[in-house]
Formats: sequence, C-alpha cells, structure tokens
Amino acid sequence: MSRIGRAPITIPAGVEITVGEGNHITVKGPKGTLERRIAPQMLIEIDNGVLHVKRPNDEKQNCALHGLTRTLVNDMVVGVTTGFSKTLEIQGVGYRAQKDGKNLVMNLGYSHQVIVPEIDGIEIEVPDANHIVIKGMDKQKVGQFAADTRMKRPPEPYKGKGIRYQGEVVRIKEGKTGAK
Repeated sequence: MSRIGRAPITIPAGVEITVGEGNHITVKGPKGTLERRIAPQMLIEIDNGVLHVKRPNDEKQNCALHGLTRTLVNDMVVGVTTGFSKTLEIQGVGYRAQKDGKNLVMNLGYSHQVIVPEIDGIEIEVPDANHIVIKGMDKQKVGQFAADTRMKRPPEPYKGKGIRYQGEVVRIKEGKTGAK
C-alpha cells in the first residue's frame, strides 16, 4: 500500500471540494479556485472534513497513480489556502532585476534587457535587485514559470554567474591551466 496515497487530506475551514463526473475535482478556497481532472479509476471519498484517495485494486498502474493522485489533490488544497512560491537569486556583476508594471525586467549581461511578462495566476515580486520571488496557487505553474525565468541565463560552471534557485549549489569547475 502506498504510504503517501493512504495518508488522509484534512480539509481546512473555508475550503470546498467537489468531485464531478469523471473525477473532475474543483477546490475553492480563500485564494481562488483550482480545477483538475484526475485518473478516473481512483476513488475519492470525503467524510467529516477528511478526504481519502483509494485505489480499486493492486494493479501496477493503479499503484503508481495512488500516491500521485493524493499529492495532486493535496497540492490543490495547499494552493488555495497558502499558495506556493519560488525564490530565484541573480549572481553576477551588473546582473539585476526590477519590476516594471506587470513585467519583470532583467539585466543579465546581454546587449539588451530581458523582459518577462507576468502570466495569469502568477505574481512576481522583486524585494531587491538580486532576488525574484514567484508566487501563485498552482504548484506546477509556479515551478514552470520559475524554470523558464531561470533559463534566461542559467548559472555557468566557471564563475557561477546567472540565475539560480535560492539555496541551489552550483559546482564551480577549474579553468584551464597555463601551458607548462
């Protein structure tokens, strides 16, 4: 039995979960509404403010979907209550970011500025010139937007300049040695 799959999901106050036809789940909370269609063979039971995800049998496919389904539903509940965020750090001389209306404007060592517009469901904050905070209620969207922003200038292995996740360790390579 999946340890993650059999863990119950406690539904906090102010969160409403409805399961529609074909396992179409809608989660409404203080931050907004999230919808997702999950695997139709998974069984969703809600009783006394606790949601349980069960599988019909122990086939390999159902075992694989059990923990995934529970995690997806739990991420929806967490997203509409507290939300998710990723912090990016910019390292390099002259590298910086600033917010211009709904756009993120970055100087990353190119001959031009890199402009990234906000998308629906994503909020960008720039607390200082070297940090970018990406917030939203959909965990997948937040992670994908952070990855796309990081790819504008990924950290390079010789000096470590570029955009990295907060706490990410970039291994620095040794450069060429002089001719002997």
